[in-house]
Amino acid sequence: MSSNKDRRHRILVVGGGYVGLYAAQRILKKARRDEVSVTVVDPRSYMTYQPFLPEAAAGSLSPRHVVVPLRRALPKADVVTGRVTTIDQEKKVARIVPLVGEAYDHEFDYLVVALGSISRTFPIPGLAENGIGFKTIEEAIALRNHVLGQLDVADSTTDPEIRRRALTFAFVGGGFAGIEALAEIEDMARDAVKYYKNISRDDMRFIMVEAMHRILPEVGDELGKWTLAKLKERGIEFYLETSLQSCVDKHCVLSDGTEFDASTIVWTAGVKPNPALAQFGLPLGPRGHVDTRPTLQVTGMDHVFAAGDNAQVPDLASGEGAWCPPNAQHAVRQAKQLGDNVMSVVRGFPPGEYKHKNLGAVAGLGLHKGVAIVLGGIKLKGLPAWLFHRTYHMYAMPTFNRKTRIVADWTLAMFFRREIVSLGSMEHPRDEFAEAALPPAPAATTVSKSA
Repeated sequence: MSSNKDRRHRILVVGGGYVGLYAAQRILKKARRDEVSVTVVDPRSYMTYQPFLPEAAAGSLSPRHVVVPLRRALPKADVVTGRVTTIDQEKKVARIVPLVGEAYDHEFDYLVVALGSISRTFPIPGLAENGIGFKTIEEAIALRNHVLGQLDVADSTTDPEIRRRALTFAFVGGGFAGIEALAEIEDMARDAVKYYKNISRDDMRFIMVEAMHRILPEVGDELGKWTLAKLKERGIEFYLETSLQSCVDKHCVLSDGTEFDASTIVWTAGVKPNPALAQFGLPLGPRGHVDTRPTLQVTGMDHVFAAGDNAQVPDLASGEGAWCPPNAQHAVRQAKQLGDNVMSVVRGFPPGEYKHKNLGAVAGLGLHKGVAIVLGGIKLKGLPAWLFHRTYHMYAMPTFNRKTRIVADWTLAMFFRREIVSLGSMEHPRDEFAEAALPPAPAATTVSKSA
């Protein structure tokens, strides 16, 4: 006789981001006891709330508070820290490679594909060696440490070339991620230089390179122009309708012929679906997204569901032929509908269709500064937009624990300045110990020649 565990419907969730976390929570919340088993596989043991990465990079939020531990948020699920490399859809078997140990096969009845996206890059000379991404909490921490470290370099050196390069910060990509990262980092650097005797804001050069003719297309032309003007007032340079051609040895060459040296090159020029999807035996669209129906089921596969950045989901609210944009607003809502649909299919009921009208867009531009278009077209600027930005994302942040810690960080920031300590050495924490532990190099011997 089989056990209750054997009779449970086995649900495999590949990816622990927005869709993976929220979908798993929804499934476990709606499932009856011993009705399903849920396994979540992700290379990281936590979900990152990406809209808070700019504030984490600027020091307004503690990095640990913008991530949610999967095991804590999903106590009833099996969380595997590893990767799914291949999937046999006919046999319903996934190949899992854990962080350590041998790969093994995992059988499932229903599959949720939530791998999300990765940075979209181009074969630009020098980019892989010198660029810094801005999609993970690790990259946000590294960027903060790097920028503050460059201020230390510039304040200590007497070489004008080293100083000029250290104080030049280039950002490529004028969408939400790029503009928010640029604005928050510039805001942080402006505060930080108050503590340096040999640097002022006028010594620093912040540059944004954008291939389109405008920035922040998500908030519309009017608010995009307003944001552009405000950031220019802060001394930030913009090169629109321009692309990065090369950054070998951190010497940047733009398509309009402009050249400059920059110690910091941040790449935020869009995302693309995770290329691992090609090994999952799924129908993919022209740009590599999983092709799904309005029910969030993969086309031709009733047992497979997909949503978020790795899926092309029909946008029923916008009309025929439209796809939902890859943003957190849709990902969170799709995940909840996906969870409901999985349970409907498990119980033999028809799944519902996903339909959601975009509520707007919000962007933070540093402390007390923001821009937003909300509730069907209401436009907010400055402090009101910044307050709405924080309110919305605090509400959307998963778990009461993390909401409380975020509010605590914001409250403390009202009374104390941001920290300006660079912890760049944390990226190589063993270097000093290894140097101390290594045996001393043998002294050079001098051989004298007798006459």
